[in-house]
Amino acid sequence: MNTTLAAPSPSKAFKRRGSTRKRASSYISPPQSQETHDAALHAIRNLLKGRTSYDAFPVSFRLIVLDTKLNVKKALQCLLLNGVVSAPLWNSEKSKFAGMLTVLDIIHLIQYYYDTANYEAAAADVETFRLESIRDIERSLGVATPPMLAEHPNSTLYKAARVLIQTHARRLPLLDYDTETGHEVIVSVLTQYRLLKFISINCTREIQQLHLSLRKLKIGTYVSSNPPPPNPENPETQNPYYPIATATLDTPVFDVVHMFSERAISAVPIIDQDGVVVNLYETVDVITLVRLGAYQSLDLTISEALNQRSPDFPGVVICTAGDSLGTLLQLIKKRRVHRLVVVEGDEEEKKGGKKGRLLGIITLSDVLRYVIGEVAIGESVEEITGLSAATGTPLSTDIISC
Repeated sequence: MNTTLAAPSPSKAFKRRGSTRKRASSYISPPQSQETHDAALHAIRNLLKGRTSYDAFPVSFRLIVLDTKLNVKKALQCLLLNGVVSAPLWNSEKSKFAGMLTVLDIIHLIQYYYDTANYEAAAADVETFRLESIRDIERSLGVATPPMLAEHPNSTLYKAARVLIQTHARRLPLLDYDTETGHEVIVSVLTQYRLLKFISINCTREIQQLHLSLRKLKIGTYVSSNPPPPNPENPETQNPYYPIATATLDTPVFDVVHMFSERAISAVPIIDQDGVVVNLYETVDVITLVRLGAYQSLDLTISEALNQRSPDFPGVVICTAGDSLGTLLQLIKKRRVHRLVVVEGDEEEKKGGKKGRLLGIITLSDVLRYVIGEVAIGESVEEITGLSAATGTPLSTDIISC
């Protein structure tokens, strides 16, 4: 069908009638203040008090449980094949939960054999060494035995979080009881990451109000501006990045293994001669060498060992002290993060610092401790004390900035 538009006839001037509808007021974001930040923390804690550990379970998951009679090599292969770094232990003789096997346990074992036996003896012994004997090794090394802690899946997430904080644990087994036999049943394991991701998914509005900077909140461990005086008998006092353990690309792998075991940490920043972060060496990287049967490879340098790293390594996540807690939690929502390396940014560079230089390190334990707090709901939020931030950014191809 054809249509023609007629020429418009001269129109009379008219005054448009004003609308009687009320104009919607424009949205103004709430002012960013300590009060709004504290209110968001209280709201998050209240939510966790009303939700159980069951609520944090993913829709579908699998649970790897290892019998204490299993030898270490098979247990390690099981962990690696299933893409996990820890698993609950089960005493089949007593039908009872027997603790957790973590990567740090394997690190302790490696250090023990590296100190007390030659390579051939160590490799042969690991073939037959059983998980039930790992605690004996830890005692001989003088390291603390991990606590035997667990919670019921119906316990609140707030209670579970406080247990994780008080025991400095990274994961919490959840146990129930068989109604017929009365025996313990391992239901799942609640990790710090899973708990923080639950918060990041369910507290979107509150997270947007956590606008204060990491520098102000003092979350994490930072290079001290007042290190202890140098002591020749204590090499740690000569560390310019005290109290953070660091290494270079030329550091032997076993030196870093010793740091893992002695400090009970899971990662060490790798820095260059200027203190700029170029990579991160993790306990999982050591396990990769062990899986390949390369116990003697602990004499390799970090640079050589990184060449054997899995190609799916996600990279080093960095941030600056000026980033907010809310930004950090939003990052946890998007990707699997276990720690962030804090580096000097533009603000420090303006003051004479060097962009990319190591400034601190933030673990999920640090984040959880701050979010949950050390005080009850209704009391003032306790400012978490941290080490003074000093000057301490990288940027290699392995590093992903948040």
